[in-house]
Amino acid sequence: MKSISRMLVASLIMSLSVSAANVFAADSLNVYSARKEALIKPILDDFTKETGIKVKLITGKDDALLTRIVKEGRNTPADILITTDAGRLHRAKEANVTATFSSPLLEKNIPAHYRDSDKQWVGLSLRARPIMYVKGRIDPKELSTYEALADPKWKKRICIRSSNNIYNQSLVASLIKHNGEEATQQWAKSLVSNLARKPQGGDRDQIKAAVAGLCDVAVANTYYLAGMLNADADSQAIAQQIAVFWPNQNDRGTHVNVSGAAIIKHSKNQANALKLIEYLSGDHAQQWYAEKNGEYPVRDNIKMSSTLAAWGNFKADTLSLSELGRLNKDAVMLMDRAGWR
Repeated sequence: MKSISRMLVASLIMSLSVSAANVFAADSLNVYSARKEALIKPILDDFTKETGIKVKLITGKDDALLTRIVKEGRNTPADILITTDAGRLHRAKEANVTATFSSPLLEKNIPAHYRDSDKQWVGLSLRARPIMYVKGRIDPKELSTYEALADPKWKKRICIRSSNNIYNQSLVASLIKHNGEEATQQWAKSLVSNLARKPQGGDRDQIKAAVAGLCDVAVANTYYLAGMLNADADSQAIAQQIAVFWPNQNDRGTHVNVSGAAIIKHSKNQANALKLIEYLSGDHAQQWYAEKNGEYPVRDNIKMSSTLAAWGNFKADTLSLSELGRLNKDAVMLMDRAGWR
């Protein structure tokens, strides 16, 4: 009986060893991604076909994935974290789970302001956050800048998400950097006075609310409008009533953010992790992002999809996105003081 027990224990140990070997195999990668599987897996499969490096994809919410990596500590199987905001990438950096990495190819492909100043993450695709308005209800000549949304003429006419949304936090962080905290505090207070309703729902909900007549303009990421234009007939019918206005074209440009990637500090496959990130900055992946994801490539030599091209070219803010993470806490406190719920 003891002999059988020893055999079972030995078998279990061997099984666990094999499993661990598979998790940390040199020819494989484990990607923790806040992107939905349909928006990342096809390009990861292409990477595997080209390099032979297998990729296991684990998807989840941004904060939950970071919490998981922190709890896993040195034993984490994660090699790469892919998430959808410079502020979130900064949080991973602050949590001390990201590695420093550099690559001449990444420096060539990705503009410096879309890369972390300490070389701990890079942006891979862009999301612009312009002003959107209902065609025929608003004369675009009424619009100009983010700052102008504080004008009393917009009272009860604006829809925007809550202050706990990272996209809004990053927008406010950019305003703090450009205009100073005092001016941004007054802007946020005035913006709250101009809201048509209590902030609720996601970006698509702001667009739907504008079309439904609950507000005249909405602040939302182009990614969501593009998704609606390429979705079911009902979503298309709503989105087709919306036009995009690019604010601040006569000064710094429209606020943009990134979906990006970081290599995990305790990754056992950092060399292959870097290969994947380099691949995602390449021609094929950047073109795929532009065509399939409704996002702008980080490289200006990549052709945009017809959906994005229809909104025209725009001047993007070239603020270093590292600043969005650095000023995130200041932005959150400022929004709270302004009564932005």
